[in-house]
Amino acid sequence: MRERRWRTFSNGMDSPAFGSIGSTEATVCSHHYQKKGVHMTPITRMGIDLAKHVFQLHGVDARDHTVLRRQVSRAQLRPVLAQVPPCLIGIEACGSAHYWARELTKLGHTVRLLAPQFVAPYRKNDKNDGNDAEAICEAVGRPHMRFVPIKDVTQQAVLTVHRARQLLVAERTALVNQTRGLLAEYGLILPVGVSALRRAWGMLLETPELPPLAREVVADLAARLRALDERIAIYDRRVAQLARQTEPAQRLMQVPGVGPVTATALVATVGNAHAFKNGRQFAAWLGMVPRQHSSGGTRRLGRITKRGDVYLRTLLIHGARAVLYRLARGADATSRWALALKARRGFNKAVVALAAKHARIVWALLATGRPYQPAAAST
Repeated sequence: MRERRWRTFSNGMDSPAFGSIGSTEATVCSHHYQKKGVHMTPITRMGIDLAKHVFQLHGVDARDHTVLRRQVSRAQLRPVLAQVPPCLIGIEACGSAHYWARELTKLGHTVRLLAPQFVAPYRKNDKNDGNDAEAICEAVGRPHMRFVPIKDVTQQAVLTVHRARQLLVAERTALVNQTRGLLAEYGLILPVGVSALRRAWGMLLETPELPPLAREVVADLAARLRALDERIAIYDRRVAQLARQTEPAQRLMQVPGVGPVTATALVATVGNAHAFKNGRQFAAWLGMVPRQHSSGGTRRLGRITKRGDVYLRTLLIHGARAVLYRLARGADATSRWALALKARRGFNKAVVALAAKHARIVWALLATGRPYQPAAAST
């Protein structure tokens, strides 16, 4: 008969003693035992709280009894999970989550990624690594939980190009705003936008309002802006090449307001469109549906939720804005609807509504594999 070890806490109550697994600390419930570091009760579900160097594991058995609480280093994670029989593993969708999902899938485990906002309600106490891992373990076992699709290496490579390009665009915007602010101190007011600054460089370098020292700084900023334009143009050509090599992206570019940047970002981010039931769910995932605060049979709709991927939502809204700017008296149903909505609710709300419609069209093209068929013009 196995002997249980007990310890007495400062409050006078007895409790099972804490054991250890390997070189890291682990806590195990009193009715479970260990033999040479391996649990006698098989783990059926596990939650992992990721970090850069330290990972927290929380595992339960088929009866939802806790059988594993362990902190491991980055070098230990793969060997430890290789000894665990295949089970369901939940991971928060955060940095390096897709990498670890692919690696743990190779070990035979079933890996699910969860959005952080779906994990938070299952955290029982204060936030720490142990409680986070326990909450992930609990959330991944819910029958109606929605999961984040795991991206492959190709998808992440395409998104790496987009992130680098986005960084350069943000740097260029900051440079333009800084330059306009500096020039305003000398009474030189320029219109908003990078194009206006490009046209004004020659005048700025010759104007007598700028002292020689400030003129040297402006010349340096002009050279930096030209360098950023060249780097962004290189990434634009790379994105265009990716779009030509990707058949789904070519179909998406048939939609008004969707160019190579938007098309490749959508294909790389969404992956399997069948993860969404319909186009409305896809638009809700992008945060382009009204926020609800309904109660007692009274329906209250507010502004859009702005949940989901900010980058994709921004691209779709910018594309819809460009379409609405050029939209004249269109004969098709979509043009008439957009123009009527613009007259009734204003330009910006019409832009968001048109972007949401484009999002539903994008989902239909990705889910069905059919080409885009524009609405027929009415006679």
